[in-house]
Amino acid sequence: METYKREFIEFMVRSGALTFGDFVTKSGRRTPYFINTGNYDTGEKMGRLGHFYAEAIHAVMGREFDNLYGPAYKGIPLCVTASIALAREFGHNVSFTFNRKEVKDHGEGGGLIGHKCRGGERVVIIEDVTTAGASVRESVEILKTAAPGGVDLRAVVVSVDRQERGQGEESALDELAREFSVRTFAIVTIDEVVEHLRGREFDGRAALDEELLARIAEYRAAYGAKAGTA
Repeated sequence: METYKREFIEFMVRSGALTFGDFVTKSGRRTPYFINTGNYDTGEKMGRLGHFYAEAIHAVMGREFDNLYGPAYKGIPLCVTASIALAREFGHNVSFTFNRKEVKDHGEGGGLIGHKCRGGERVVIIEDVTTAGASVRESVEILKTAAPGGVDLRAVVVSVDRQERGQGEESALDELAREFSVRTFAIVTIDEVVEHLRGREFDGRAALDEELLARIAEYRAAYGAKAGTA
């Protein structure tokens, strides 16, 4: 596993963005783990988060994109901090765009803020997590009308791939990749998270005890994507 992946997993735990317990996802699934990027709540944390996104995006995409699109609301700081890190750490100066929840009818108007797409921009959608892919599909619809002729959607990146079934037997990210003919990837997968945290202690406590490992395995058995599609 790459160093930046291991560092990101530990960063999530120490930031409280990755927690273990008993939660219910937006899709109604009861899950033993939860990822909440809203807990990256300081300038230092957001700076490090941007670094990890930039590492993953650069590793997969190189310079084959021009714009980061962040869906409101959590995607807004993500596209900003990742674009800063890409420019600072890789010399790749990309634009960023995000949407308003409600279209503004005064001033500059419109529903998009940041870079004004002219058409043909190679775009990467940046999200926190996706379980069923609904927010990504909404973003695709918005981007279709962002410029005359639309934009060239190249990829979707999330912080953690939960590797769960989407609308069918495939993972949500694999469904999106097939549906829109784009790359989909994550900084880390849930399997990588479990692999790295198994047997590891934080502040004198096991990150994953045997009970949690058993619950995660049970959850993955119930909702995990079929082998070979995750």
